[in-house]
Amino acid sequence: MIDFLISKARGGVMALGLAVGLAACSATYTNHGYVPPPEVLSEIGIGASRDQVAELAGAPGSAGVVRDEAWFYTQYRVRNFTYNAPQVIERDIVAISFSDAGRVTNIERFGLEDGQIVQLSRRVTEASVRDVGFLRQILSNFGRINLGDIGG
Repeated sequence: MIDFLISKARGGVMALGLAVGLAACSATYTNHGYVPPPEVLSEIGIGASRDQVAELAGAPGSAGVVRDEAWFYTQYRVRNFTYNAPQVIERDIVAISFSDAGRVTNIERFGLEDGQIVQLSRRVTEASVRDVGFLRQILSNFGRINLGDIGG
């Protein structure tokens, strides 16, 4: 009887471990940013002021960009799966352009398919000193000190 209970308990523990293991392998999604909904954007007309846009849609927060000529609202969804690098699966950008007088001149919407990959340069400054240790660099500078320059 005890052997039967132990074997059932082992089976339950194994099933629980399998369920936890499978749950750990499932993808998780995170949402970032804010884009005004289409009904709010339809209320913003060409010629509206910045104050009106801020009242209806809000000013872009930390996820958006505020420049003199445009406000950019960004929203994206990221898929995280096990040890793989996070992947952006959805992106929505709304750009509201302003004239010099602060009036709306254009409203554009961009998606993930409109984006371009920008290759960042990994420029690294090469060290001019090779095979010379830190202590050797410090000690070699003592011979270069001119005491006449220090005394004024």
